[in-house]
Amino acid sequence: MKKGKTRWFSGVRIGQLAVLLLALGAMEFIVRQGIVGKLYLSEPTEVLRQVWSILSSREAYMHIRITLTEFLIGFSLAAVLGIGTGMLLVLVRGAEVFFRPFLSALMAVPKVTIIPLIMLWIGMGITHKVVVVFLFCYFTIAFNTITGIKQTADNHLKVAKVLEATRAQTIWKVILPSAAPTIFAGLRVSAATGLVGALFGEMIASQAGLGNLLVQATSLYDTAKAFAIITIVTVLSVLIIWLIDLLEKKVVLRWKAKA
Repeated sequence: MKKGKTRWFSGVRIGQLAVLLLALGAMEFIVRQGIVGKLYLSEPTEVLRQVWSILSSREAYMHIRITLTEFLIGFSLAAVLGIGTGMLLVLVRGAEVFFRPFLSALMAVPKVTIIPLIMLWIGMGITHKVVVVFLFCYFTIAFNTITGIKQTADNHLKVAKVLEATRAQTIWKVILPSAAPTIFAGLRVSAATGLVGALFGEMIASQAGLGNLLVQATSLYDTAKAFAIITIVTVLSVLIIWLIDLLEKKVVLRWKAKA
């Protein structure tokens, strides 16, 4: 059975690689043949050359560091406050009924439209980008936490009550382990959107960061460089999500097994 599953996964991976190579090959062909102009699209080989050129520069790592710093601060604050808010709204009687309409209304505000206002309120420094990242992440994490806690099985809560578990023990050993998969799903989604938020903030008001590099590339109509920066951001996003998956597997699932 295990061998069958291994073969199946290997077949899937080979199929995925084939589709990716086919798409990249088609893109290379249509650009080289002039079917699509280089102003609108770039050859994958040229994009890879630009990626190598960017990463070969020391300045690029400064921009990457700035973007990641903005993201990590904003995302960490959103994770702590989002999980905390979700827990409070569900575990404190009447809190969700009272506050959820306000939270939903704030979540519905288009984040991109208020970035200039945030710049007006707090300036163009790193705090501006941190707040933007926070807004892109906070609501998803908070609502996922609410959903996850509500999905805790009644039988588990009844067993905790029968065993005379304290409120803190019930939260730590029953509610949070049950809610963990949903909370981490929110963290994964927020990680991707938060990095996009950092780029938006940098594109509107920044003199450094990957968003600033992207603005420079597009203003010069350097399509290959723009795609290269997008590729770097995509790889960073995938790595961040992979780290969140690793945290869930190595820490939370063990914690859940012990709970």
